[in-house]
Amino acid sequence: MQPEIYSKQVADIAACQVILLDERGVDALKTERIPSEVIAFLNEFSGSKEDFDFVKTGKQWIFVAKVKSHSEKNRMYGYQVRKKLEKAVEEIEITGAEGAAIEVAEGLALANYQFLKYRSDRQEKEFSLRKIAVLDGNEKEIEIVNNTIRAVYWSRDLVNEPHSYLTATQLSKEIEEKLAPVGVHVTVLEKHQIESLKLGGLIAVNLGSEEPPTFSVIEYKPDAAVNKQPVVLVGKGIVYDTGGLSLKPTAHSMDIMKSDMGGAACMVGTMMSVALNKLPVHVICIIPATDNRPGKNAYAPGDVITMYNGKTVEVKNTDAEGRMVLADALSYGDKYSPELVIDAATLTGAAVRAIGTRAACVMGNAAQEVIDNLVAAGNEVHERLVQLPFWDEYAEEMKSDIADLNNLGGPYAGMITAGKFLEHFTKNPYIHIDIAGPAFLEAEDGYRGKGGTGTGVRLLTRFLANYTDGK
Repeated sequence: MQPEIYSKQVADIAACQVILLDERGVDALKTERIPSEVIAFLNEFSGSKEDFDFVKTGKQWIFVAKVKSHSEKNRMYGYQVRKKLEKAVEEIEITGAEGAAIEVAEGLALANYQFLKYRSDRQEKEFSLRKIAVLDGNEKEIEIVNNTIRAVYWSRDLVNEPHSYLTATQLSKEIEEKLAPVGVHVTVLEKHQIESLKLGGLIAVNLGSEEPPTFSVIEYKPDAAVNKQPVVLVGKGIVYDTGGLSLKPTAHSMDIMKSDMGGAACMVGTMMSVALNKLPVHVICIIPATDNRPGKNAYAPGDVITMYNGKTVEVKNTDAEGRMVLADALSYGDKYSPELVIDAATLTGAAVRAIGTRAACVMGNAAQEVIDNLVAAGNEVHERLVQLPFWDEYAEEMKSDIADLNNLGGPYAGMITAGKFLEHFTKNPYIHIDIAGPAFLEAEDGYRGKGGTGTGVRLLTRFLANYTDGK
């Protein structure tokens, strides 16, 4: 359960506490809010070389940390608190170092996430933490953090759901159920509409499946938007990926393929966060969704597919399916004349091999200032981006002998050639984010946890919060 962060003016000295010391040390604290027996512990800690420590006095936990304003380390202190805190603790207070306290609370709340839906012992395993009080916290900042964390939790839930539950149809239902109540308009196109529109890439990938595809168009349009034309977000919604007829080589490589819709989870989570935070930005989100199976009349290597925008694609590998569905969505987005298009996808193993799981790859033909702003937003929330070159020479590998394009390049720089493939399908300033590394983790990494991380939601929320027309 997501704990509520809230501002509090009067301390409860008997509560579990996180006490933050900045460069001013103990002297900066309002010591009347701290039990007298704790002051000696704080003074000793202040003079030590340690950055984080804790003590338990009776039923009360006291955590203490040395902080700096606007630091990722502060969020990680929140994670450390969660690791040490007893499961049964229901509320904790954070005091001191006002600029850092909300970041500590954010890390603690993100670290409190659990996916226990399918556990028979979930009542025994569930954390009891329900409230995080920030002494004299900025209520507006706290509201934004709570809203954004709510969206991250939902994004994580979607990625963690097995395909036995989260089919393309169920994904579209989840989107409607979660977003319609927060003021977002959702239109779901079903199979017959997809076929009527000739969304060729999505149709082709879906041919091997028993489950129908969906194509969700989601719009948030505030009354006084800062942008004259919308920002279009596109997320890859492959709810399960076997590789199709180009079957993945090992069982392990399919183990986590329920997470291949991490791009869709990122983008719909962003839409929730944007709406909850009432950001003054007109945003349209498009989610093409299907699984990729080798059954029925599955599309095959050598096939030529006519895409939504009329371009033809020679299929070299059916496991390069994400770009096929994204391409149709990008072309569909042209109808809105967007001033900026951003997609997010768990697209290539090449991205993981290049930079690992601690960052995502970003590239595109949008103005460098816009990409710089996106990178800066990622640095602020510590969802970091590594910009890769986007030179036209990389597109040479995507040329086909018998069609307009191949859907697969050569053995090198696959994350860039994939981006260059997608560039052919939008006429507007374009940014591609490959989140294959950080979207799903097989081992716990701080407050990002294990499993679905919700990566990209906090990044894009910050970017759109800072957004001005065209930038």
